[in-house]
Amino acid sequence: MLIRGDRGYGVRRQVKHYGRVEKVRLLVVDDDPPIADLVATVARYEGWEAVTAYSGEEALRRAAEFRPDIVVLDLMLPDLDGFGVLDRLRHSGTMVPVVFLTARDGVADRVAGLTRGGDDYLVKPFAVEELMARLRTVLRRTAGPGFQRSVLRVADLTMDEDTREVRRGEKLLTLTPTEFEVLRYLMRKSPTVLTKAQILDHVWEYGFGGRSNVVELVVSRLRRKLDDTGDPLIHTVRGFGYVIRQAAE
Repeated sequence: MLIRGDRGYGVRRQVKHYGRVEKVRLLVVDDDPPIADLVATVARYEGWEAVTAYSGEEALRRAAEFRPDIVVLDLMLPDLDGFGVLDRLRHSGTMVPVVFLTARDGVADRVAGLTRGGDDYLVKPFAVEELMARLRTVLRRTAGPGFQRSVLRVADLTMDEDTREVRRGEKLLTLTPTEFEVLRYLMRKSPTVLTKAQILDHVWEYGFGGRSNVVELVVSRLRRKLDDTGDPLIHTVRGFGYVIRQAAE
């Protein structure tokens, strides 16, 4: 189901249609395949659908076929640059939100990107977490009332993935970025037991090679913050790893 409004076709994310929740469709355009593939992989982990394009012409073909809800667009492409891609999208009547992701950090480039119809502008090098946060912000701004926040819940613990607010009951918890990512991974996979190696690979990525005690330290800090206002939620399964769930009665 498409949400129509003053921006053309819009967001599918968390739009319920006959009991079904449709996914955000993301198009990532970058002539550096590792960057494009990384962003697409992270988006898929978020539960989105994601496809990639490595040139301007390929991006236009993908946009016509895939009909994305949002586009991540590099400026420096081998054929048609990002501004040209955006101009042709807008000329065709496609008002899909566009977030520029580029190494061009000049003020003139930023102004041009936003005044020509871009919705946000992020400069490389970048943090994937910041990019995903900006994409969610743009989606909320452009989607209208049909867009719902992504909130994880385990017992009385809630995590708003968009605002990054974590609460135990009514208490707002202050977490470091690493604590947030470890907790989010545990909550998303609950009630699955996760090994220390799985947590290392997911949170630290790219063969971090760190020792498992870094996971133990983060989990220990999380327990102190979470358990201050309620029963323990993160449990150790000896010989396996960690799980977050409400204790059995």
